[in-house]
Amino acid sequence: MAAKMGLVAEPVSTQVIPRDRHAMFFATLGVIASSVERLAVEIRHLQRTEVLEAEEYFSPGQKGSSAMPHKRNPVLTENLTGLARMVRAYALPAMENVALWHERDISHSSVERMIGPDATITLDFALARLTGVIEKLLVYPDNMMANLNKFRGLVHSQRVLLALTQAGVSREDAYRLVQRNAMKVWEEGKDFLEELLADKEVRDALSEAEIREKFNLDYHTKHVDTIFRRVFG
Repeated sequence: MAAKMGLVAEPVSTQVIPRDRHAMFFATLGVIASSVERLAVEIRHLQRTEVLEAEEYFSPGQKGSSAMPHKRNPVLTENLTGLARMVRAYALPAMENVALWHERDISHSSVERMIGPDATITLDFALARLTGVIEKLLVYPDNMMANLNKFRGLVHSQRVLLALTQAGVSREDAYRLVQRNAMKVWEEGKDFLEELLADKEVRDALSEAEIREKFNLDYHTKHVDTIFRRVFG
């Protein structure tokens, strides 16, 4: 069984196995928990009322906020954030267990009897819960597009900036030109694309077709299938 699991004899041991091995294990659990929370926090943000680009599955008759009936709270992902904090918390006592008196005392024992089952069971539950959230996640592409359009093209400023520098405009001047037109969108509600097309300095460097191409969202998703194949085979 040990061979099948890849276990080997401890090369350096006293009365106890050095606890840096255990500390690394619990630290790894903490990193995994942090990755769980990274996804949970993103979903929580996307579920905000004013964003609503994705949300946890909300079953018929399910209650949301106790004070605001219109809200559909991300209760599962909020729970995952809390669980991740607990798993990370278990890593600290595991690291404090490393320094034992003459590498022989058993002060680590009481700690490990608690954090061993708690950390592993908590993370196992969190991973199972996250799997369920992802499987039933509701996604709203129309809301995503509507949110992007609220900025009237500003999300494309980086590509325009790079295009100007590639056309020979200095980085400083390119930034000035892009920012000048972007501020009109922020302050006056103008359309970013139309402002760029009407800017003589910008047009001296880029044609209308080149500017419009920088507003194509497909550029940002062109490698999605490649990434999915790389991750999931």
